[in-house]
Amino acid sequence: MESVAPKVTVVVPTYNERDNLPKIVELLAALAIPNLHVLVVDDNSPDGTGEVADTLAQSGPIPVGVLHRTVKDGLGRAYVAGMTRALSEGADIVIQMDADLSHPTEAIPRMVETLTTTDAAVVLGSRYVAGGAVASDWPWHRKALSAWANFYVNAILRLRVKDATAGFKAWHADTLRAIDVEGVQSNGYAFQVEMNYRVVQRGMTIAEVPIRFEERTDGVSKMSLAVQLESARVPWKLRFSRDAAQPSRVRG
Repeated sequence: MESVAPKVTVVVPTYNERDNLPKIVELLAALAIPNLHVLVVDDNSPDGTGEVADTLAQSGPIPVGVLHRTVKDGLGRAYVAGMTRALSEGADIVIQMDADLSHPTEAIPRMVETLTTTDAAVVLGSRYVAGGAVASDWPWHRKALSAWANFYVNAILRLRVKDATAGFKAWHADTLRAIDVEGVQSNGYAFQVEMNYRVVQRGMTIAEVPIRFEERTDGVSKMSLAVQLESARVPWKLRFSRDAAQPSRVRG
């Protein structure tokens, strides 16, 4: 009797990404990963991204699900909603990736292989391990801010990873349950840091594989001043929060 391939669900939050979403689905389909699904989490995009997602769900090259949210309350909340839905629908592995084509889909097979053949609880697509890179057209101040953010987060939380703010990750479903993903409070880019911190505090392993991070080609960046301020405040909040450091009950 043949074993069934693990269900891999790629969670993609969207807000005004109608041009990029079909490209992402095509790129994911080209990977030919068995039992690969996409879950689009659309925050009521005014540009019609939700309708594009619905069309892809009907006639796309791979299975596409759509979670329509009526509020736009941040990247972290969208990921929590999407990951929770993916778990409830039986995902064995959950991939999180942005909709702006900055995360290379061709890295997913290596991320999944690393996740399933090592003791890693989560695998990061890392810009800062050997072989990784950031977009050559990134301005110097963007590179400096990213490097400083990683140093800042690691100095406070001792995550011991090269790319602490990475947003491209492959998770075991059991890891997401163990860290109580539904209880994650941070939003924006600080969400990535809190997720990593919960993994480390529970004694689990984070692995990193190199990626080349590209600048978005279409659409507008979502990095606001409020997001940057929260990202600076959250590591200190986590460092001195008893709740984040304590193992949570696994939800059934």
